[in-house]
Amino acid sequence: MTKTIYIYSPSGAVRDKAAFRRGVRRLQALGHTVEVDPDALSSRMRFAGDDETRLAAIGRAAASGADVALISRGGYGISRILDRIDYQAVAAASARGTRFVGISDFTAFQLALMAKTGCVSWAGPALCEGFGALPSPDDIMEDCFNDLLLGQGEGAGWRLPVARGAAAEAAVLPAEWGVSNATLWGGNLAVLVSLLGTPYFPQVKGGVLFLEDVAEPPYRVERMLSQLLHAGVLARQKAILMGQFTEYKLTPHDKGFTLKTVFQWLQSRVATPVLCNLPFGHVPTKVLLPVGAKVDLVVQGRDALMAWGHIHG
Repeated sequence: MTKTIYIYSPSGAVRDKAAFRRGVRRLQALGHTVEVDPDALSSRMRFAGDDETRLAAIGRAAASGADVALISRGGYGISRILDRIDYQAVAAASARGTRFVGISDFTAFQLALMAKTGCVSWAGPALCEGFGALPSPDDIMEDCFNDLLLGQGEGAGWRLPVARGAAAEAAVLPAEWGVSNATLWGGNLAVLVSLLGTPYFPQVKGGVLFLEDVAEPPYRVERMLSQLLHAGVLARQKAILMGQFTEYKLTPHDKGFTLKTVFQWLQSRVATPVLCNLPFGHVPTKVLLPVGAKVDLVVQGRDALMAWGHIHG
């Protein structure tokens, strides 16, 4: 069944025009109708147009009536316009059936929308990095995106890392463990932390928090997690899901201080289980996650399954 996908640029300017064109062609090849916002390729400094241009693009995406409003790319730009977005218009569009999908800088939009309206949006690919990828888009990502369009995606499963006693980087859980009816939220760690203390940070208690990041070395990941820890955010959650942390460099100065070290430290500081290997982040293979939705999470041995059922919007 043909679906309509609206492409817009609320954050950084699109520099890789070839990836943009490949992404559009790929979505069309999958049988979808693609509408491109008139300012999708605009550029002003590092942004996809000035603030007014990008605000108008968000408004047009909300008014498009499309099945999915998909960002072209992340980067930076949404944080500076959070106080000017018409969240009620976005929530109304979601209620009519438009799913807002994105990653990275889009975390700011998603968490602000959740804090202001309680509306569900989707953490998933962007056009360029997802559908414009070479040599081809990831099959699992495409399948998850297609499930979203067809209303068939009802959960995600993955394998946890092998626990090795005291060296394990996550909680040692009972053979069967789980939580139910918990709010799923999160996204890019750096963007999420930047919203602390603002009206755009959701006040979630008893939630499932998922995190990922790119180009942030372990010590900076730990510093951001420390801020969430000291702010009391982590202790209020039922589970913390660590996605993929990629494209960073270790230095000789680290001397064995790795992401595993960070996750070990985090688990030592919180009673909340820390579960690793969630297939989401700045990686080709990623699931789509409903930010703001109620989920059930079950762990059996090393198998984790998160279910949310059918979600409209």
